[in-house]
Amino acid sequence: MKNSIKLFFKRNSKKLAVGALAALIAATALTGCSSSSSGVSIAVPNDTTNEARALLLLEHNGYIKLKDGAGITATIKDIVENPYNITFKEIEAAQLPNTLKDQDYAVINSNYAIQADLNPVKDSLLIEDSSSQYSNIVAVKEGSENSDKTKALVAALESKDVANYISQTYNGAVVSVVENPGDGYDSSVNYDALGGQTITVAASPTPHAEILKVAKEILAKKNVTLDIKEFTDYVQPNNVVDSGEVDANYFQHKPYLDDFNAQNKTHVVSAAAIHVEPLGLYGGKQSSLDAIKATK
Repeated sequence: MKNSIKLFFKRNSKKLAVGALAALIAATALTGCSSSSSGVSIAVPNDTTNEARALLLLEHNGYIKLKDGAGITATIKDIVENPYNITFKEIEAAQLPNTLKDQDYAVINSNYAIQADLNPVKDSLLIEDSSSQYSNIVAVKEGSENSDKTKALVAALESKDVANYISQTYNGAVVSVVENPGDGYDSSVNYDALGGQTITVAASPTPHAEILKVAKEILAKKNVTLDIKEFTDYVQPNNVVDSGEVDANYFQHKPYLDDFNAQNKTHVVSAAAIHVEPLGLYGGKQSSLDAIKATK
């Protein structure tokens, strides 16, 4: 028996050595820059722009380092330094609040955080500042940027009433980016001709549809109906604008729109930037950042 075992190892020594090396390489890969079994887990959105946004937030706060030039298209593959041995889990943005209890931390878009009764200002452990480049926009089909419907919708959303509503309702979780809010109307729009017509907008339930309800009251004074159609995903709102089923959408930032157009060959463009929703890091199993720092 002993002789048989010795003969086996002698004949297969090279194969066993190669196998051991492969196992070592695999183990090293698993504990590389993007993950480690000894660190904590952070769930991030799995769409290109929001994943990059989450990673940039963590880089800005010193938890990781991305390769030069990664910018707004960064993924976990672009992490070149991970001193805290963080494991990253890519999850659909809308599902992040639902999985928070199973993760140490999650980076969540404010609209989904608010829907899950999280307060981005009070509950987040890290949060973007209001100067974020990810302003939420009104988007329309290319070629309709200057239509009366688009201009009337934008004017209503750029009103003082909407800016005041955002400030009073969301307490910093949503911030208006309109520099000079107006009375809600555009002097170049023929409201008499527009009267009796309907502007249809696809929107996320929170905060976009809520904000649109303020704009709806403004437009109603000119006999223009605003029909708000709520969507809970990040795909259909652009598809229905591109197909002409609705006039506009209000749910996304421009980096996401640019990536969506490139990936889907759609022709949807930004008409105006209305507000920003600071992205935040929230605790799931952990209630503070101490667990991350303890792994270094």
